[in-house]
Order: sequence, then C-alpha cells, then structure tokens
Amino acid sequence: MTTSSARAEALHLTGERTVPGIPEENYWFRRHEAAYRAMLPYCAGATVLEAGCGEGYGAALIAERAARVLALDYDEPTTAHVARSYPQLGTVRGNLAFLPLRESTVDVVANFQVIEHLWDQAGFLAECRRVLRPGGRLLVTTPNRLTFTPDSDTPLNPYHTRELSPSELDELLREAGFEVELLHGLHHGPAVRALDQRYGGSIIDAQLDVVLGSLPGQARWPEALLGDVAAIRADGFEISADRLDESLDLIAVAR
Repeated sequence: MTTSSARAEALHLTGERTVPGIPEENYWFRRHEAAYRAMLPYCAGATVLEAGCGEGYGAALIAERAARVLALDYDEPTTAHVARSYPQLGTVRGNLAFLPLRESTVDVVANFQVIEHLWDQAGFLAECRRVLRPGGRLLVTTPNRLTFTPDSDTPLNPYHTRELSPSELDELLREAGFEVELLHGLHHGPAVRALDQRYGGSIIDAQLDVVLGSLPGQARWPEALLGDVAAIRADGFEISADRLDESLDLIAVAR
C-alpha cells in the first residue's frame, strides 16, 4: 500500500476530508491550499488555533509563518495522524462547540471549510471570540452557497448543515460581534478555466461524473482527466473581491 493510500484509508476518506498526495483529490487539495496560502500573512509571528484541522497539511503550512500552531479536530484517528505526521504542531482532540482553551489565549483562529458542517455556527463563533486575544483575527473559508447549492437553502451535500452566501456569512460574523475586514471569493484562474473549456464547461462536473457514476471506491478515471487533475497547482486559483456571488469559496477575515 502506498503512503497516500494508507493516509486516505486511515482518515476514512469521504471527499469531505481533503488529503494531499492523492491524484484524484488534487483539485480539491490545491483549491484549499490556495486559500491557506492567501491567509498566511495574517498568521506571521502569531499563536494560531486551527479549529478543525483535518489531515493537518494546512496547519503545517501555517506553522511555517506562525510562532505556534495548535491543531484541533474532533476525530480521534485524525488527531493521532496529525500528531505523528506533523510533530511541529501542537495537536489536541476537542469539540468546536467548546474550545479547550482559556479566554484570550490565541492571536488567530483559522477555520477552513468547516463552519458549513456545524449545527451551531453562532455558538462556535462565540467560542472563537472567547479564545481570541483583543484585536485577534478569525480566518474563515467556506463554500459559497450560491454556486455550491444554487437555488436552495438545503445543502445537497449530506455532510453540510448550513451553507452560506456572501451576505449571509457577512451577517453571521457581524452578529457574533466581529468586524469583517475582508470578504473575498475564490475563482478558477486561467489554467483551471482552460480545463473547464476542455471538459465541456466544468472540470468539477467532469470529476463528479466519474465519482458519482461509479461504485464507492471503484471510480475509473480516464487517463487524460486524471493527468489534468493531478497537474493542477494552487496558483491555478484566484482570490479577489470581484464577482463575489459567482465565487466557488468564500474567504473572510474578521477581527
């Protein structure tokens, strides 16, 4: 078994927990990596809590710039994997509904592709405010409801509880007592847009056609498609305030 296969098996890969080093997952991994890299300047020299760290690659990226990173996740096999794979991180198992930290202990809370999974989003944001030091920042990324589940308040994704539009995310953060400093969106850049054209308008749909048209664990990827997906890089995505309602993911910085 390859290292990547073992990692995916250990983390119960469902499509919701993105794992690096797997060609079939590379589009989603690079899309998430682009958001992490855009947020690194806010983490420089800081004490950072990643609330919902997943596989740990994002927390490890943050640790290249931060003074200290605490990686928190609820899943026990996940935290065991993070502790083994990324010894530069502090790793803890905990519930995002009750963050296991004292008041005013971190400079930054990072919450990437997680808030859409939470039943009590407002309660989680209250916990973020509690553990942040005065002037501390909350970094959030989440799928844009307007493009992820268009024309519906009910997520199509069974792992999501509530998805947010740009205005809904802005309102949620402000109602929790945060000042929204930045609200941007992630789009395909030129290289990935070229793949959209190559695959009938959407490289995302081309991938979903393979996965949803196969039995679990038995997807047969066309060689050309898999090669194109595996070659995508983080710089294939763009992040800006332009066309926010059309963006794929929302990226917010709140103080």
